[in-house]
Amino acid sequence: MGMREFVVVGNRAVTESFSLNDLPGAGRMDILCRCINSAFFLSHDIRRDTRIYLVMLGSPKPSLIVRFEGSELKYLNPDERSAGSLISKAVGQKGVDDFEISSTPGVWVRRGGLEDVLSEKNNIIYLREDGKYIKELEMSNNCNDSIVFVLGDHEGMKFEDKELLDEYGATRVSVSPYSLHADHCIIIVQNELDRRESCK
Repeated sequence: MGMREFVVVGNRAVTESFSLNDLPGAGRMDILCRCINSAFFLSHDIRRDTRIYLVMLGSPKPSLIVRFEGSELKYLNPDERSAGSLISKAVGQKGVDDFEISSTPGVWVRRGGLEDVLSEKNNIIYLREDGKYIKELEMSNNCNDSIVFVLGDHEGMKFEDKELLDEYGATRVSVSPYSLHADHCIIIVQNELDRRESCK
């Protein structure tokens, strides 16, 4: 299995620098911060084979995509403020356009929305409660094949984003019959992938 990729849609996540003292007030930035930590952190290390895209759809700027790359990531500590600081620096960059620019090591930002991420991907998995149970999902053992898991924040996915996922042939997969927090879903996915790799 290749790179593990996650796409988290922040429906109200602000697209300018924000206060680290009020992460929830920045369009529920606290949720995105927890997703970052769940995606990357092991007990005493960072997952180098993981990538996460934050699709930030809030105001005041046009939507932004912030990409975190585990193999190059620095300055990330296992707390929400640390992740929030890296996001804030990224969205606060001047001159952000359709091409990625680096804000800190392992973090990039550009303008764009969900379709801009999906158009570059294959093997797209849409995480939702009514999908196929993840343990029944067949995954490639090819180390060059990445798999992309897409999930929403506390508001879920907008109708147009659900339609977009259908257009790109996303497979609907469930990690639980219950509605879970996005960061918990990521931990469950990582655990499932870890177990599959350890059985090779």
